[in-house]
Amino acid sequence: METEEQARNRFQLELEFVQCLANPNYLNFLAQRGYFRDKPFVNYLKYLLYWKEPEYAKFLKYPHCLHTLELLQYEHFRKELVNAQCTKFIDEQQLLHWQHYARKRTRLQQALVEQQHQAQQQQLPHSNAVAK
Repeated sequence: METEEQARNRFQLELEFVQCLANPNYLNFLAQRGYFRDKPFVNYLKYLLYWKEPEYAKFLKYPHCLHTLELLQYEHFRKELVNAQCTKFIDEQQLLHWQHYARKRTRLQQALVEQQHQAQQQQLPHSNAVAK
């Protein structure tokens, strides 16, 4: 039986490990050392899929690690990670995604602010007319 402290430590260790999977260079490191050919390790990766559940995923700072965890369920993907060009490609794609996401988010926030401003302006004349 696991104590509360042991459960907390396991939770923290698994949280940190799952988030490390967001780093393509770390994936390459694991692949080059043969971890992805080790059946118990592959089973551990399968076990970690519980992090996709909302009650656990809410603790992740790097949620894209869940996509990587999903891809690690496939042997072909695990084999390709030995190749430095593959991990470089993943790294570049992540960077492009973050750049696009940041720009898109900024545009969406600006549009929301403009909509709120317009809604306030439309309410002002109406509220002035009611006050008279």
